[in-house]
This record gives sequence, structure tokens and C-alpha cells, in this order.
Amino acid sequence: MTLVSELELKSFDYTDPGMYGARFHQAMRELCAEGWLASGPFGYIVLDREAGEFFLRTRAASFPGMKIAEIFGVTEGPLWEQMKRNILHLGGADHSRLRSLVNPALSPRAVERYRPMMRGFLEDLLTRATASSTSPSLRCEFVEAFAKPYPSRTIASVMGAPIADAPKLHHWSNWIQRQFDAVSMASQRDEIERAVEEFYSYARELVQARREDPGDDLISTLIAAADPAHPPAKLSDVECINLVFNVLAGGVDTTQSQLAHAIRLLAEHPEQWAALRADPSLASAAVEEALRYEPITPFTARIVDEEITFRDVTFPVETIVMVCAFTGNRDLDEHAGTGTAETFDITAERGGARALTFGAGVHYCLGANLARVELQEALAFLGERFEGLELDGEPQFESITGIYGLGKLPVRLRP
Repeated sequence: MTLVSELELKSFDYTDPGMYGARFHQAMRELCAEGWLASGPFGYIVLDREAGEFFLRTRAASFPGMKIAEIFGVTEGPLWEQMKRNILHLGGADHSRLRSLVNPALSPRAVERYRPMMRGFLEDLLTRATASSTSPSLRCEFVEAFAKPYPSRTIASVMGAPIADAPKLHHWSNWIQRQFDAVSMASQRDEIERAVEEFYSYARELVQARREDPGDDLISTLIAAADPAHPPAKLSDVECINLVFNVLAGGVDTTQSQLAHAIRLLAEHPEQWAALRADPSLASAAVEEALRYEPITPFTARIVDEEITFRDVTFPVETIVMVCAFTGNRDLDEHAGTGTAETFDITAERGGARALTFGAGVHYCLGANLARVELQEALAFLGERFEGLELDGEPQFESITGIYGLGKLPVRLRP
């Protein structure tokens, strides 16, 4: 057995602010050519799917959020309390109990009922985007016009919050999500803590309102859900608020970013847009291909809690391992044997294996089913209405650390 620290590994700096787009793709191809393991600024990076699944699923490693908090001196206050209670940082019986309460509300069948609501939001956003247009073609900055408001309106409705509060929820989600990014924690901790505090205050009032006046929404469902471990006990307000917190933090910025990348990829590949328009049933495949090809969570961190030996390499306790979904997702192609891993193709057979974009194992994304439906509806809606889709300027890429999104995406849509 060899200690991971004794290996001579290729180094990759994922904190490089210029690492995105085509340069990122090229760098990852070169990195994979060197082997399945690389070194990074905070630990090690595993590059293939098998290794990625192992570290995401093993009970001997966990999400290092509390370690990040410790590094940056977060030991008390709203952010500390939120991180301590976050389902990402819970394991064992507590984690299973909380997931069992929220999973039914976000199951594949449960989220289907939101499709008409999503279509209504998209219709309204299209009406707003075209209101000032004087030409048949729609020229817009897609992030601001569609990708940003759409998921925040959806999450507001799912939670049971007023639609008018969607911009506030987007603001809080955007900042709260940055707690998982060490670069942001180093420079923007005050803003992150302020967003956490403001959302907690808002959520407490919202939970109380739903206790007094239940509705057909996630918060009301959680309030009414019996605790399977201690029936007929219910969720406490604190547990309910933190589950809602997780849904908000994981369901706005992420969907916004994945939708923007999906539209960018379809604009860059007009034959794929034509295929989607010719066969609207390809919307689901287009979503899966965007999740595979350009995952908005390129790296997911784990910290080793018990010494791990994998492929004759030993990872000591407290070793940070970054699972690379970007490269791991390329292995999906090998299962199908088509040899087109670096090609964006919504019609390709990928072997049925699931992308690592939403994670794997016990911490698989709570809102993955909801996100998929949101993305499917958006692509199908736009595909039905616009024959042409093309870039109308250069996309503005954001950092690959944390959520890998687009700051701006100018497009031209031709009816």
C-alpha cells in the first residue's frame, strides 16, 4: 500500500479564476490522460466514475462543511447553527429520518404536479421578455430573463411562499450556496452569514403561518408528516426550517446555472436544437445530456473520517478528496461503447448510468427530481416556440468552484 502523499501526481488548481469554458475542458482532458488521481489546492481529486462513486458512497468519508467552518473560524452564530443542523452534515439515523420525511414530497411522482405551474411561469416570463421587442426575433440576456427568475418562482410555490418573494429567495439562495465554496468563505463570509440570518427569520414566520393556515405545499406537508421513528411525533420548527433551507439552497442557483448551460450548449449546437424541435420528447434526454456534459457541480468534496485504502492507495483521516463529476460523467459513454464522451449529443445512447452531477449515495440531491422536471419544461417550452436559437454575444462564465454558472448569456431566439 502507498500513502496518497507519497505519489507523484499531476497538479490541478480548480481555484484559478480563469479556469472555465474551453480551457477547463482541455485541462481536464489532459489531467485524465495522466491517471485517475491528481492533487489540488486543498487535497486530492479523483477523476473517473468508479472512484468518484466510491468516495461519494463510502460511509468512511463525509461532506467537509464543518471542517470548512472550522478553517474559517465559524464556531457560533446563525451560519454555524445552520451548518450544524444541515442534512449534508448529518449521518446515520438522524439523516435517514429527515430524508424519509422530505423524500415523498419530492418524489418523481410528486413533482409531476408542478409542470402546469412551471409552464405558467415560463409563459409569463416570455410575455415580459417580448413586451418591449419590436422585431419578430427575441434578443435577450437569458440568465436575467429566464434562468434566474424561473427556479426561484418555482421554489417559492413549492415551499408555500408568496411568488412576490421569489427575488428575495433567489438572493438568499445565491449567497447561502457560497458556504460550500472555500474561496467565497474566505472573502465573503459576512454576506453569507447575513443571508443565513435573514432567511432564518423569514422562514420562521413562514412556518408559523403554515401551522396556522396549512396549504398544498412543502412546508405544510413537512409540518403534517409523522416521524417514522417516533410516531406520532412531528418535525420540530427547527428541523422543518432547516429542511426548507436545504431545498432553497440546493434548488435555485443550481437549476438557474444548469438551465443556462443547457441553452448555451443547444445554441452552440444548432443541429441539436433542431432535433429537439423535431421531437419534443427529447427534452428529457437533452436535460440528461446537459447534466452529463457540463455539470454545474464539477467538484464535490469529501473528508476522510476513517482511513481508506482504494486501488492500493491509502487516504489518511482528514484527507480532503474532491470528486470530479465533470470527468466522471465522461465514463457514462464507455458503458454504451459509443466513444463520443466529448460530444454533446442529446440523441446518443449513454448506457443508462446516472450522471454524478447530483451526487451519489445517501447524500444524493434531495431536489434532483424537481430540478429535472423544471429543466425539461423549460427546454420543451422554448423548443415549441422558437425555431432558431443562437448566441448573440459571448457568454460570461463563472468560477468552477462552488456552482459553475453563467453570469450572462446573450441569445437570439427566432420564432
